[in-house]
Amino acid sequence: MTGQLIPTSQFTRDSRVVFFTGAGVSAESGISTFRDPDGLWKKYDPMELASADGFIQNPALVLEWYAWRRKMIRNSKPNEGHISICKIQKLFRNSVVLTQNVDGYHADAGSESIYELHGNIHRHKCFLCSTPVKLKVGDEEKLNYCECGGMVRPDVVWFGESLDMATLKTAFEKVSECDIFMTIGTSTQIYPAAQLPFEAKNSGAFVIEINPEPTPFSKMAHLSLRRPAVAALSKLYEDFHANIS
Repeated sequence: MTGQLIPTSQFTRDSRVVFFTGAGVSAESGISTFRDPDGLWKKYDPMELASADGFIQNPALVLEWYAWRRKMIRNSKPNEGHISICKIQKLFRNSVVLTQNVDGYHADAGSESIYELHGNIHRHKCFLCSTPVKLKVGDEEKLNYCECGGMVRPDVVWFGESLDMATLKTAFEKVSECDIFMTIGTSTQIYPAAQLPFEAKNSGAFVIEINPEPTPFSKMAHLSLRRPAVAALSKLYEDFHANIS
């Protein structure tokens, strides 16, 4: 990629920026995506491993799978894409990260104002009363119980469950007010989060899509980059750093 990618002269440090990220951002850290041809849902049944019914029927299997995923995440680290998002954030006085990822890498990379739409795999809560539960690393793969008697589960959004309404409401508010919206490494297929790029475009934001493959939103983006996140975000940071005042 050569030359300036975006009309940076029309933006300033006071421009409001939203990063909307999906599994493709963490793929370059070695974290498997879910819906790619060789993704996790081609190998595992999501209804067994990522649903309330699956957990009730076989909590040991679900906890073992999530323990495996946590180990994979902890054995890796944020990549240059996560770091570039953090660096771009620091150029603007008002920016947020809305992520579908549950790995916690945005925080590890130094980003702030992060809204985790699908929860966080490193947190836990009661299956019955939703009270947050703190577990030691060694206890995560074992079945634990809340004081109310409910089983302790990962604090992530499973199939058939609703996103946290307060978080979702804030996300749509941030998007409706933003000047620049970047949708990065997300298939734009899982609603209601998939509506966010369309909301940004309809609200007048300059919308940048970064994804190696086309998505249902691609034709609507002002700029659609068929690149992995690391390469595209590094170039965008160079453009912003050189031109934003």
